[in-house]
Amino acid sequence: MPGPAPAAAPDPGAGAGAGVEAGAAREADQVPPRAEEPGRGVRIGVDVGSVRVGVAASDPDGLLAVPVTTLRRDASGRRHKDVDELADIVRDRHAVEVVVGLPRQLSGEEGEAVRRARQYAEVLSTRVAPVPVRLVDERLTTVVAHRRMAERGLRSRARRELVDQEAAVQILQHHLDIRRAREAASRAASDGAARPQDSV
Repeated sequence: MPGPAPAAAPDPGAGAGAGVEAGAAREADQVPPRAEEPGRGVRIGVDVGSVRVGVAASDPDGLLAVPVTTLRRDASGRRHKDVDELADIVRDRHAVEVVVGLPRQLSGEEGEAVRRARQYAEVLSTRVAPVPVRLVDERLTTVVAHRRMAERGLRSRARRELVDQEAAVQILQHHLDIRRAREAASRAASDGAARPQDSV
């Protein structure tokens, strides 16, 4: 199995002030590290579990994340069939970036689930290169996913089938929201700098 991901790169949304309930992406790693911002295009969100992998996708303008599918993890742990299936989705949708959730504990500590997600991202990055893979904090996204499906009246069995996709939607949507907020702030700063100063 591949080792831990390379050194962390700054998250473009760091300090955006988003809540934990939304799966706050307070910090992020990139594979490869410090990959350039890919700009406009479809983005893929991934929720990595021990049994299933939830997949979501955005529109090219990065406004809305929608569920795509749930992949079964390759039980052998060697062939990574599910990673190959995910790589096919990335290519078929001409995605410019993949966003993988890091399920840190509320304390910020990293357990087995985070190690598993990092390893998954490492393997995935070799299948989708040169498309960058970004890892973002996804605390409580599964809890939020369960609650939102319950609010829609889905039965427990249906929720089990769809929860991974919904968690992937939460991960990706939060990333999209932070990205748009960052771009808006950057445009506002540029407009302010370009505006001539009033004379006294």
